[in-house]
Amino acid sequence: MKKLLTIAGSDCSGGAGIQADLKTFAAHHVYGMSAITALTAQNTLGVQAIHEAPVPFVEQELDSIFQDIVPDAVKIGMVSSAPLIQAIAAKLRQYAVQRLVVDPVMVSTSGSRLLAPEAQEALERELLPLATVITPNIPEAIALTGMDIHTPEEMILAARHLARKFPGVAILIKGGHAVNDANDLLVEGEKEEWFPGKRVETSNTHGTGCTLSSAIAANLALEYPLSQAIRRAKEYIVGALSHDPHLGQGQGPMDHLWVLPPATP
Repeated sequence: MKKLLTIAGSDCSGGAGIQADLKTFAAHHVYGMSAITALTAQNTLGVQAIHEAPVPFVEQELDSIFQDIVPDAVKIGMVSSAPLIQAIAAKLRQYAVQRLVVDPVMVSTSGSRLLAPEAQEALERELLPLATVITPNIPEAIALTGMDIHTPEEMILAARHLARKFPGVAILIKGGHAVNDANDLLVEGEKEEWFPGKRVETSNTHGTGCTLSSAIAANLALEYPLSQAIRRAKEYIVGALSHDPHLGQGQGPMDHLWVLPPATP
């Protein structure tokens, strides 16, 4: 059985973060493990509080995992401080992680800032260069490049900029935020590929970024090539959004387990 590790924050409401990641792993029939970087008090209305895990404890989590059940791929989500980023990067290098998906979580779907501004430099210096692929959305791509992104052409320019900035790292800029909605762009070396998406009319999109990056990581663990891993992940997301469970008063979660048989009474 393929094994997959998520390094991210906990979402007590279950729609994003560690909880979304583990549900996504289960839906892909891979064995999920987690190293929790932060506890968050959040729901479909926003993020109310963040409590970061101590750096030595996160290091112990990672040692416990890598010294026993070695993951076939790793996904990284919310890491909110420079010391934590540096510690995680050191452990990834120590254990020679090969398949690494980094979702540079800076802003939640509801608009809450999740990454301390002073941590961005450490993220770019320590963590992003280790990735197989990074998956910024439009606001995150703007933060990483300092460029305006209003059109598909500007998405291409931003992705090329990031590809030059992080040699050997594939860049997947996700369409959305009123820019080329649901259509994502992959720049991998000299290769550029668009992944057209199906827009699902729903306001319940809590955790979409976490879920997409986790689905890509799951497919990489299953040894699909990156392009196919992204295509399969997008198909999974469309299904999860389409099976809208209508939970919460704000931007609700999707149905991560839509691929499984429905429960019977």
